[in-house]
Amino acid sequence: MDTKFSVAVHVLILISESPSPLHSDQMAGSVGTNASYIRKILALLKKAGLVGRRKGAGGYSLTAAPQQITLLQIHRAVMEDPELHLLDIHRNPNDRCIVGRHIRPVLTGMFAEIEEAFARSLAEKTLADCIAGIRQRIQ
Repeated sequence: MDTKFSVAVHVLILISESPSPLHSDQMAGSVGTNASYIRKILALLKKAGLVGRRKGAGGYSLTAAPQQITLLQIHRAVMEDPELHLLDIHRNPNDRCIVGRHIRPVLTGMFAEIEEAFARSLAEKTLADCIAGIRQRIQ
C-alpha cells in the first residue's frame, strides 16, 4: 500500500502550522521516515504548485491557505502515475468461463463509480479540515 498521500498531508500540516521554517530532516522526524523520502514528497507537492521554497530562512511554505487546498489536490499531486486506479481488475480472465467472460465490463463500471465517489469525497475535504481535526484531538 502506498503511503505518499498520508505523508503529504502530514508534511503540509507541519508546514502550515509551524511558527518557523522547517527543513526535510525535521519533517522526517515527525513523519518517522528519512529526509530523502520527504524531499521526494515535497518535490511532487512543489511540482503541483502546493508548496514553494521560503526565501531567506529556507524551508517551505504553502502557496495557498489550508482552506483552499483540497485533499483531492494533494492526492493528485503525489500520484506519480495518473493511470493507476484505486481498484484494478486482474489481467487474464478466462473468456471460456462465463464469469471470466463478463467480469471485466461489470467491474469496470462499478470501479469507475467508486473512484468518482472517492474523488468527490476528497474534493469536499481540505487541509484545514485535517488541521481542525488535529486541534480537536489535542484539546
